[in-house]
Amino acid sequence: MKKNLDVIAAIPIFNGLPEDQIAAIKQIAIEKQINKGEIIFSEGEAGNGFFVIAEGRVKIFKVSAEGKEQILHIFGPGQPFGEVPVFAGQRFPANAQAIDKTRALFLPRAAIVDLIASNPSLALNMLAVMSNKLRQFTVQIENLSLKEMPARLASYLIFLAEKREADGAVTLNISKGQLASILGTIPETLSRIFAKLSGQHLIRVEGKKIFLLDRGGLEDLAEYGKDME
Repeated sequence: MKKNLDVIAAIPIFNGLPEDQIAAIKQIAIEKQINKGEIIFSEGEAGNGFFVIAEGRVKIFKVSAEGKEQILHIFGPGQPFGEVPVFAGQRFPANAQAIDKTRALFLPRAAIVDLIASNPSLALNMLAVMSNKLRQFTVQIENLSLKEMPARLASYLIFLAEKREADGAVTLNISKGQLASILGTIPETLSRIFAKLSGQHLIRVEGKKIFLLDRGGLEDLAEYGKDME
């Protein structure tokens, strides 16, 4: 189990901070043990602090009026979540739920804002992390609103490959149901699209491992909606 100080030092938003500032952040961090399936915060609650995952995974999601769940993000160790409404002084715009048994560090808003005010480098790191999240949201909105399902899946697989610097294969660390929710579809449709892309020799599926057999073909499908039929 990683010590809290090591967890904090490894987080991108705290990258490059001197040891005394890392220690100051540790002093304000509150460790929370969260059970699998437990709701961490709900949409509309006051953003009185944000979280950093030490162990486990958390999904951020919204629920439509019809009760359909749309997963926006899944975060893992070392990743912060819930920080944007905290710094904007707003309420959480979505729900957060642990999908594994999770250990997280909670950073109260008032304390972290005081630290940021006295550490410009911390503010710059926060901007970089939030800019990256904005880019991911932009891509996700484009996929859901403009692309057909095969193109959405191709885009997601390419995104995973780039994120993990793995050109040849990626490993899905979430269930097919969770992936379907991220892509705005149902598991049955997702399974058909996996089978279609496999039949076109764009990918090969072996359990949770997805081999990208034709990266160029996937990129064409993701960008133009063209397949190999």
